[in-house]
Amino acid sequence: MPFTHSNWSLLESIDSPEDVRRLSRLQLKELSRQLREFLLDSVSSTGGHLAAGLGTIELTVALHHVFNTPYDRLIWDVGHQTYPHKILTGRREQMASLRQKGGIAGFPKREESDYDAFGTGHSSTSISAALGMSIAAKQNNEDRHCVAIIGDGAMTAGMAFEALNHAGGCDANLLVILNDNDMSISPNVGALSNHLTRLLSGDLFSTIREGGKRVLENIPPALELAKRTEEHVKGMVAPGTLFEELGFNYFGPVDGHDLDTLIPVLKNINHQTGPRLLHVKTQKGKGFFPAEDAPVKYHAVSAFDLSTGATNTKDASKVPSYTEIFGQWLCDMAEQDERLVGITPAMREGSGLVEFSRRFPKRYFDVSIAEQHAVTLAAGMACEGIKPVVAIYSTFLQRAYDQLIHDVAIQNLSVVFAIDRAGIVGADGPTHTGAYDISFLRCIPNMVIMAPADEVECHGLLTTAFLHDGPSAVRYPRGPTTGMALPKTLEALPFGQAEQKRQGNKIVLLVFGTLLATALEVAEEIDASVYSMRFVKPLDTDVIETAAKNHDLLVTLEDNAIAGGAGSAVSEYLNEQHITTNLLQIGFPDKWINHGQPGEMLSDWHLDKKGILQSINTRVKELLI
Repeated sequence: MPFTHSNWSLLESIDSPEDVRRLSRLQLKELSRQLREFLLDSVSSTGGHLAAGLGTIELTVALHHVFNTPYDRLIWDVGHQTYPHKILTGRREQMASLRQKGGIAGFPKREESDYDAFGTGHSSTSISAALGMSIAAKQNNEDRHCVAIIGDGAMTAGMAFEALNHAGGCDANLLVILNDNDMSISPNVGALSNHLTRLLSGDLFSTIREGGKRVLENIPPALELAKRTEEHVKGMVAPGTLFEELGFNYFGPVDGHDLDTLIPVLKNINHQTGPRLLHVKTQKGKGFFPAEDAPVKYHAVSAFDLSTGATNTKDASKVPSYTEIFGQWLCDMAEQDERLVGITPAMREGSGLVEFSRRFPKRYFDVSIAEQHAVTLAAGMACEGIKPVVAIYSTFLQRAYDQLIHDVAIQNLSVVFAIDRAGIVGADGPTHTGAYDISFLRCIPNMVIMAPADEVECHGLLTTAFLHDGPSAVRYPRGPTTGMALPKTLEALPFGQAEQKRQGNKIVLLVFGTLLATALEVAEEIDASVYSMRFVKPLDTDVIETAAKNHDLLVTLEDNAIAGGAGSAVSEYLNEQHITTNLLQIGFPDKWINHGQPGEMLSDWHLDKKGILQSINTRVKELLI
C-alpha cells in the first residue's frame, strides 16, 4: 500500500539540518523511517535514482546530526545517493519536481543550495574536491570539517586513489566515508566490529596512540615497530591496511544503518584531525524489497507502482532502443569474428552488453569505473591484432580524452568507440549531456566519426567502423528507434558517403544524426533537399560541393554543440575550397543544457520542427531568397 502523508509528521517538521541536530537518538531513528517512506513515495511518482538513496538514509541523517552543515562541507560522490540529503536540506516540497524542467536536479548543484558543497554527476571526484576545500579552509584559518562520501564502485577509479595518495601526505582536516554497498570488499559487519570501531575512534585510544608516538619519536626503530604493530593489530579486525599505508587513520567497518553505532563513531572522529577514513557497510535499496533484491534494476527508475514495484510506463510499442540495436549487433559480429572483444567502464546494462557478457564471457571486459584504463586497454589489445569495441557514454568518454589521442589515435589503432547517449539525455542534465563528442573528436587526426540517422544506418555504420583499419566512433542517442526492420546480414555502408533522402529547391538540409526525421518534415514545408550525411569525418565533400552549387542556402543540422561541430566542419571545407555560399548552422548553442524531458530540451534549443523552420525562415528573409 502507498504510504500516507500522515506518517511523516516528524519529517515535515524538518526545514534544515539545524532541526536534525536538535533531535534525540530515538527521534533520529523515527526520522530515518519516515525519510525512507517519503523517498519511496516521491521517487515512485517522479522516477529517478532510487536504490542508492535508500541505502544512505541513516548515514545522511547521522552526518547532518553530527556535522555543522553547511559550514562543514559534505561532498557526495556521483550524486545518485543525495535525494535524502536534498529532502533534509529544505527541498522536501520540491521533490515533486525532481529532474523535471524548471525543477530540482537529480544531482548536487551548488547554485541550487548552500548545502550542495560541490556539483557532481561523474564518479570519483569527491575526495579531490573535499581535499581542495580542506586545504583552502586551512589557508583561510577556518576550522571546518570536509567530508567526502564515496561508494565502493567509485573507489575503482584512478582519480580516487590519486586523491587518497595526495591527502595522506597533507595535514588536512579531511574525512573520507567509504560507503561499501555492492562490492563486498570487507567481511560482514557484526557487533564485535562495531564495538572495536567505537574503541579505535575514541579519545582513549587516540590519546594512548599519540602519547606513545611522542615517547618513542626519539627512538626511530621503536617508533616504526610500534606503527607496524598498530597497523597489523587493526588489520586483524578491519581491512584498513591499504588506507593506513596511504596515510589515513582507518575506522571500520561499521553498520551504516545502525544509528547507535554511526553517531558515536562520527562524533569521535569529529574531534580528530588529519586524514581519516570511515568504512561503512550499507545495503543498496534498503527498506524496499524489490530494490534490495535487484539493486541494479532499481538504480534508476521511471515512475512505478509502489505496491508492486512495476513501472508505470507502457510497453505496447516494443520498439528497441539504439542501445539494444548495438547490443544485438555486437553479438552478431562476435559470432562472425572471434577477434572482437567488448569493453565497458562499469556500464554493462546501460550500454547494452548484458547478452554479450553472457554469450561471450571470455571476450567481455568490465574494467569498473575506469574510462582511461578502458581506452588504453583497448589500445594494447589492438596492438596485438584484437578488435576491441569500447561501449561508452558520450559524457564518460570525455574522461579518457588523453588516452583517446595519445594511446589510440596517434598510433592509428583499430579501436571502435560505440558512443551511447549522444545528444540530449533528458533528466540527468548537463553532466550527462552528450553535446560535445563531435567537437572533441573531430580535431583528432586518424579519427573516423559516424552519425547514423536511424537504426538501419546505425547497424551498417557499426559494421563499417569494425572493418575500418584505424580508430573510429559511431555516436547514437538514448531512447527508442524508429521501428524499421534491420538487415539480416552485417553489411558495411559505403565509406565516407552521404545519402540523399529528398530532392527539393533552393534550400538543402545536411543532417548529421537522428534529427533526420524532423528534417524531412521541415523539408516538406519548404520544399528543401535533404541528405543524411552519415559521416562527420571524413565528410562527403562531393555532396557538399554539389549542394552548394545547386542551392541558395545550406543548412547543417546536428544534436551537438555548434562550436566545433559538424556544421563547423562543413564551413571549414567551404572556406578551404573558396566556395562562396550561404550557410546556416543549427545545433546546440554555447550554453549548458539543463535537465528536462528530451522533447522539451529540443524545443528550448529550437531543434524541433517549429524551431528549425523558424531559424530557416528567418535566414531566408535576411537573404531575400
